[in-house]
Amino acid sequence: MPLASYVRGADAPPLIEETIGSRFDAAARCWAGREALVALDRGIRWSYSELAERVDACAAGLLALGLHPGDRVGIWSPNCPEWVVTQFATAKAGMILTTVNPLYRTAELEHALRRSGCRALVLAKGFKGGDYPAMLQELTSAGRTPELKFVIPLDEFPELLRRGAGERARLDGLAGQLSARDPINIQFTSGTTGLPKGATLTHRNILNNALLSARTMGLGEGDRLCVPVPLYHCFGMVLSTLSCISVGATMVLPGEGFDPRAVLAAVETERCTHLHGVPTMFVAELEHPEFSRFDLSSLRGGIMAGAPCPIELMRRVVDRMHLGEITIGYGMTETGPLSFQSSTDDPLERRVSTVGRIHPHVEVKIVDAAGRTVPRGTAGELLTRGYSVMNGYWEDPEQTARAIDPDGWMHTGDLATLDEEGYCNIVGRIKDMVIRGGENIYPREIEEFLFIHPKIETVQVFGVPDPRYGEEVCAWIRVRAGETLGEDEVRAFCDGRIARFKIPRHIQFVQDFPMTVTGKIQKFEMRRAMMERLGRHALPTA
Repeated sequence: MPLASYVRGADAPPLIEETIGSRFDAAARCWAGREALVALDRGIRWSYSELAERVDACAAGLLALGLHPGDRVGIWSPNCPEWVVTQFATAKAGMILTTVNPLYRTAELEHALRRSGCRALVLAKGFKGGDYPAMLQELTSAGRTPELKFVIPLDEFPELLRRGAGERARLDGLAGQLSARDPINIQFTSGTTGLPKGATLTHRNILNNALLSARTMGLGEGDRLCVPVPLYHCFGMVLSTLSCISVGATMVLPGEGFDPRAVLAAVETERCTHLHGVPTMFVAELEHPEFSRFDLSSLRGGIMAGAPCPIELMRRVVDRMHLGEITIGYGMTETGPLSFQSSTDDPLERRVSTVGRIHPHVEVKIVDAAGRTVPRGTAGELLTRGYSVMNGYWEDPEQTARAIDPDGWMHTGDLATLDEEGYCNIVGRIKDMVIRGGENIYPREIEEFLFIHPKIETVQVFGVPDPRYGEEVCAWIRVRAGETLGEDEVRAFCDGRIARFKIPRHIQFVQDFPMTVTGKIQKFEMRRAMMERLGRHALPTA
């Protein structure tokens, strides 16, 4: 009888039952004089003790404002030292950090703030053309963020740190009242409704996942991790910053946003041992015209994740970037995030062509449409269960019940196979999610936005393969009778109203859509037609 597509991770090392604040305090004591955070664009170098002083001051400052454990504190900012301080300060104060995508625009910001019930928001001046204070003012002046009471601009951050001087004793007293199973983070991720849902994660979820991913990629005391991935995402705040704090490594931030030259320079000047990134980042680094100028010999490992990883790209990264121990990770925000990860001692062929094997303390099975576990080598939907599965979607029991079944299995919507040795390969997605450069995009959200254009009768949005970003957004549009509409007009309508990465790259105006006899739209036929028109084909990935 063939093996069933079911695997369960090892029971060792044991899971830890402590809060992020407790782990952070232990790190600050153990590695007080070691560099914890380097922000090259700001000229900042903080030791563990210096970072801890700022984290404690920030946590006390949040308490001094009148915030309490369980309150949601949002952060809307690109990568910066204050982001890291806020991450650990909210954890120490028992507040729930709500991460806001730096590329969000007004409508998306409103949804995140209202859905989570944020009472405070830390915000930068802006990023990539977005004026954060102006967008927030538009919402607050119209009374569209009723629960938001405190706005903390980054240039007023020092005042927040000074404000908490009288709250240190209270902060110390909170430590014994917090539980590892308390919610600590709300991350918005697109789902089956098309609107972002707030995946709610606990200390236990993400601290253990950070520790296990660090162990699997060989990150340890004294290592230096270059972090170009965005901190608002699980990749940045769990697999990068939290992993570093957990094992005594140094996090190196090359800049606010991704710049391939800045990453290469950071690796060289800081002698980074590890590097994180989504596939498109590694492509940009390898193809930078000055790539050969930089000495990357200090590198040995890291993680490539966030989107399907082309096999040939993995080989180039190993060969040309000294990343002989690079690992691939697979997971989702709702599972804190990793369920699978290749190991540094896996054979190279396995590391470049699969997403590795199951993480400790996690179960996975692959099932058919009827929910039956399929034999090894057969594709089906990947379901995962274990400590890493989120509490649920914030105040959304209906969507939570759709995602997590009564037996605790998280339904990922991804199609996968398991081989005889337990290595996993992701072969597709049941949901028609588009993953562009590591950003999850749900077509319905864009469709619903475009429907409000007065000249658009109907629209269908889907993804097509792209050699740079993995996938790009494509829209097929039927224009209202008697109207004329051009591509530039559609993009101008989107500009500034939805995030730039969601604006369709390819637009086609059509009279009809391919449909079944029952009237169901066939997006796979549209995708096939666009691939033929563009001369694109699906790239082999792990």
